[in-house]
Amino acid sequence: MTWEIAVLLVVLGGAIVLFVTDKVRVDVVALLVLVTLALTGLVAPKEALSGFSNPAVVTVWAVFILSGGLARTGVASWVGRQVLRLAGSGELGLVTAIMLTAGSLSAFMNNVGVAALLLPVVMDIARRTGRSPSKLLIPLAFSSLLGGLTTLIGTPPNLLISEALRESGLPPFRLFDFTPVGLSVMLAGVAFMALVGRHLLPSGGLTQTAVAGAHEDLRQLYNLREKLFVVRLSRESALAGRTLAESRLGSALGLNVIGILGNGGTRLAPDPGTILRSGDRLLVGGDLEQLAEIRGREYLDLETDDLDVRRLISSEIQMVDVELLPGSDLVGLTLSQADFRHRFGAIVLAVRRSGTTRRTNLERLHLEAGDVLLVQGTLEQLEKLRREEYLLDTAAPEAEISGLEERLMVCRVPEDSSLAGKTLAESRLGHAFGLGVMGIVRGGETHLMPDPWETLMPGDALLVKGRREDLSTAEGLHDLQVESDQHPDLRELETERVGLAEVVLAPRTTLAGKSLADVHFREKYGLNVIAISREGKTHRRDLGDLALRFGDAFLLYGSRDKLKVLGSEPDFLVLTEEAQEPLRLQKAPLAGLLMAGVVLSVIVGWLPIYIAAVAGAVLMVLTGCLTMDEAYRAIEWRAVFLIAGMLPLGLAMQQTGAVLMLTEEVVGMVGDWGPLAVVAALFLVTTLGAQVMPTAAVAILVAPIALSTAQDLGISPFALMMTVSLSASASFLSPVAHPANVLIMGPGGYRFLDYVKVGLPLTLICLTVVLLVLPIFWPLTP
Repeated sequence: MTWEIAVLLVVLGGAIVLFVTDKVRVDVVALLVLVTLALTGLVAPKEALSGFSNPAVVTVWAVFILSGGLARTGVASWVGRQVLRLAGSGELGLVTAIMLTAGSLSAFMNNVGVAALLLPVVMDIARRTGRSPSKLLIPLAFSSLLGGLTTLIGTPPNLLISEALRESGLPPFRLFDFTPVGLSVMLAGVAFMALVGRHLLPSGGLTQTAVAGAHEDLRQLYNLREKLFVVRLSRESALAGRTLAESRLGSALGLNVIGILGNGGTRLAPDPGTILRSGDRLLVGGDLEQLAEIRGREYLDLETDDLDVRRLISSEIQMVDVELLPGSDLVGLTLSQADFRHRFGAIVLAVRRSGTTRRTNLERLHLEAGDVLLVQGTLEQLEKLRREEYLLDTAAPEAEISGLEERLMVCRVPEDSSLAGKTLAESRLGHAFGLGVMGIVRGGETHLMPDPWETLMPGDALLVKGRREDLSTAEGLHDLQVESDQHPDLRELETERVGLAEVVLAPRTTLAGKSLADVHFREKYGLNVIAISREGKTHRRDLGDLALRFGDAFLLYGSRDKLKVLGSEPDFLVLTEEAQEPLRLQKAPLAGLLMAGVVLSVIVGWLPIYIAAVAGAVLMVLTGCLTMDEAYRAIEWRAVFLIAGMLPLGLAMQQTGAVLMLTEEVVGMVGDWGPLAVVAALFLVTTLGAQVMPTAAVAILVAPIALSTAQDLGISPFALMMTVSLSASASFLSPVAHPANVLIMGPGGYRFLDYVKVGLPLTLICLTVVLLVLPIFWPLTP
């Protein structure tokens, strides 16, 4: 083994580890591979960037735009509805129709786009027919993958395999060369799912809110009725006169106020600015454990002594101003997102921006370049700040430190306080009420900057930064009274004006990794998130702080008009057709003609596929089927950068001799068993790789091995390359194997094992069909 091969295998192994662990985005991993190959000299600098001009990459992004044009003008949804309309209400017919529809569309559209496009349609069908979405959504996702096997443009691996043939001096695959074998695999997959696979799927999903419009299903599947309560504000409640947002019912107790039952009538889905009144009865959703724990007990006693801010400074603890310079990695993040306290150990007491100083509720403030942070920390922590390249610290002016006094209080923990025995982190003083504990006085000694895991004791005096009204709000929550154990009738919650809806993150969302609080969801959209379904579990508490994941399903409650507004947001996919963004139906015939023109020009040989696809994409924009902004949004840039970044790795494998070494291993293991054994081995290796790595990356890595193996064993390169292409898209064994699988996981209420139970036999069926049909259309020997 040469040193070049050793280095290449290290790079390859590192990329696989990063792909599997998902610690770094796949497109970033690909760019890291590209840069590493260039820096180590395994490929020339121009070769490292050659992927961005590769015809397969160009075709991929152009097909994304064509797919977006078909979706935006309603061509795809019209085709889907017409076919599904004929399916009837039986489960067998529905599964068959859904899979044939999705598979047919995926032959010419991006498979994730097809799954996202048909997801609301399928959910509406489940609602109308009384079928469980869990019986229909995995068939939808799997058929979108199977349909991509049938044409050259159906999925990126097909394009990459064809381009690999061209670069090897062999004729590339044509548009419908994949159809005989791919269509056979797809039809076998449809037959299996319709006859056997659907019986292996769970009978109900946690997000089966759509079923038949029946409120009983809401109670059963989301357990909503048992999680709805009426609480009442006392006549002397400190919450009276405050808005819902100021009441902290959500951040402190994790409760969603669904309605207000007052003398003025019932107000459903009140907005955050609604003012509470004494005696109001609040219809809330959530768990009452926290309220039951604190109700009727004391919280904190505010002492009248003024607090000298200098009590927060000692020989070891100081205050400094820290300015954020342009280029700082903190810019654009909140203190919570940046994990400032954990990263530096210091506390931010105030933020000064454009002459205005903010001293409370700092955790949700998005930082900007030029912000000046008043920071308290130990000498060691402040020294750590000084070592940051884009942070500039200076001595805090006396006036700024003195200005803190108006926000400082001394509070004592009473004997019966609900805080006694809790750690500072568990108390949620900072997160829920915006109160920061700067120090604890216990036994005559002052402990500044206490650790978040410090346990509060009865009699502790807390040096607190915050507003007195926020402390009053905390006391007001202790006075809330649960009115009765009777649960409200869910039918009263939905009217012509307000209702329930399910929403998932769209495939190209920018919100993954952020929380609802980070994006100010309630304030921006005016909708309540009642529950979040993730991997078969329903979350109802602390939803604002839950980091969102692609595949999460949200149960929302609010104005139907606002739900429609949410349907036009590119980050969300509302699972009902009535909330979808209006389509450009008048452009549908034109979009269909453009797509037909692209296909025809390739079939008759007028244009190569990459020129035809780009021309079609340009005409989609020029004719108004898509705006340019929509065209950019239609492109899955992550896939584009992934492919362009990984292509040099395939080139390096060939130039270093790594392909020959790996080929010898393959030939040594299965070469003596004959061509069919080689096909089976390639299929299984590629399929297993596709469960943990992006399908395009797997195709790039295995393609040169398949070509070299074909040459060594005298097997047709077209047969082996067809095998690699078909198996690279057989991503059925895991929800994370393909974005289409992730997309339907939340709405279907699926668990990981559900994919394995159905995906494993489906994979074996695909392998069997390939072994039977491939030699007929692509003889194994030249």
